[in-house]
Amino acid sequence: MKMKSILKIMMLPVTAVLLLAGCTQETSEIRLDPKLGTTKVFNITSNSATVTGFVVAEGDGFTMRGICYDKQPAPTTSGPTAQYTGAVTNAAYDVTLTGLDFARTYYARAFATGPAGTVYGEELTFTTLPIIPTVTTAEATDVEGTTAVSGGSVTADGGSAVTARGVCFGTSTRPTIDAPNGKTVDGEGLGDFVSNLTGLKGLTTYYARAYATNSAGTAYGNEITFTTLVSVREWYVPGDYVGASYPNSGMADWSPDKSPMVKSNEANPNNVEGYIYMANGSNWFKFATQPNWDGPNYGVDPTPGVLNPAGDNLNLPAGYYKININAGVEPMTYTAVAMNWGVIGDLNGWSAQVPLTYDRNVRVWKGGMHMPAGGWKFRANDDWAYNYGAPAGSENLVAGGDNIATAVEDDYAITLDLSTPLAYTYRADRWGLIGDATPGGWDNDTNMTWDAVNGCFTVTLNLTANSFKFRANDGWDYNLGGSLTALTPGGDNISVTEAGNYTITLDPWTKVATMTRN
Repeated sequence: MKMKSILKIMMLPVTAVLLLAGCTQETSEIRLDPKLGTTKVFNITSNSATVTGFVVAEGDGFTMRGICYDKQPAPTTSGPTAQYTGAVTNAAYDVTLTGLDFARTYYARAFATGPAGTVYGEELTFTTLPIIPTVTTAEATDVEGTTAVSGGSVTADGGSAVTARGVCFGTSTRPTIDAPNGKTVDGEGLGDFVSNLTGLKGLTTYYARAYATNSAGTAYGNEITFTTLVSVREWYVPGDYVGASYPNSGMADWSPDKSPMVKSNEANPNNVEGYIYMANGSNWFKFATQPNWDGPNYGVDPTPGVLNPAGDNLNLPAGYYKININAGVEPMTYTAVAMNWGVIGDLNGWSAQVPLTYDRNVRVWKGGMHMPAGGWKFRANDDWAYNYGAPAGSENLVAGGDNIATAVEDDYAITLDLSTPLAYTYRADRWGLIGDATPGGWDNDTNMTWDAVNGCFTVTLNLTANSFKFRANDGWDYNLGGSLTALTPGGDNISVTEAGNYTITLDPWTKVATMTRN
């Protein structure tokens, strides 16, 4: 029994030693040296970013956690810091840095402070995003009927290259580059720029802002506003020539509102243009800017070609004149060029023009002629400075435009209508008869030929006691009917009361026809 007691007593110190040793080993592992990690940067904006720190080992504990950052490497707590103020429940913590400069590179490290001092995590780097540029808008200048000049200045690029700049404009406030407005594109980068605003409407208030675009988006300058001038000028040409030159038109001498007109258009608001016929040997006239005498009214100036609002009447000899007035300068100037129009093209080998005749009763240049299949144009004075063509399929003439195509060789009635300022048109028509009174019935035309001696189209044919019409170009787009002495486009069928052989004539310009039984 004593032996056993001794063994028990001897074993107790060993166990105690082992237990003590075990406790010492466990305490040493818990109290590792404090250590931090800086794991990521996210949610980066132009002035903020969020950085994640991670406590790898806490040592004796931390009294403060946070992120230190700077624009230079190896930031410390002696520089800018952001303290973590949330609950300490996880090893990881997020801190949002604010008040950062845009488009700048920053260096960041997690830090923690405890009894043993401050420890830092590894360093991460990030760059804040750029901001939109800074741009100002220039006031509008040189405002006309359809154009104006503005521009602006890009004073800062926001940390990213400016790839586009200009002015956007419209009739509503706060115009943008995406709205259905107009905009200019005037280069890139910093600095001043000039913008030419075009395609405007006359007497209209516009709003405009300069813009500048970089990778961050589009910035707009201050908004300006301006109102365009009158975009179309309509002037009148009263004089003592009007009644004789425009018979049966309702026009009268020396009455602006009953006189021929010249005008401009929105594309060129300062170029007043039109064609005027003056039949008298000597023709006195003025330019009136209103359909009355309230003025301003322009007459002769001592300097040739200059208009004077206090000047006497202007004078021209007999002729058909192309009038152009430069109304965008002071003093205003004008030209009056006498015109004789004709046709030139494959019909005559593009040599001297084939003349047309002006008919003051219907106010058109006209002529009948045989034309081959090919191209041709209108030309005046045997001078290519004055010529008109037209796009394919269009009756609207364009100065210097494309050749007009004639697809079928035949006799044609050519009509050049310059009576409406800046809306010049033409016709080139082959004429025939169609109807149940004609040999071709209502399916096929009986063609007419040009009679140069009598100045009309004619055909001799057998007619039955039915009806017919005059039709142009074998189609129904343009046809004449009704009374033979006053035909109308799309008019009624013309009756034939007695069958027989007839000679039919047609003047397609005055719209008068005859029907003679042989």
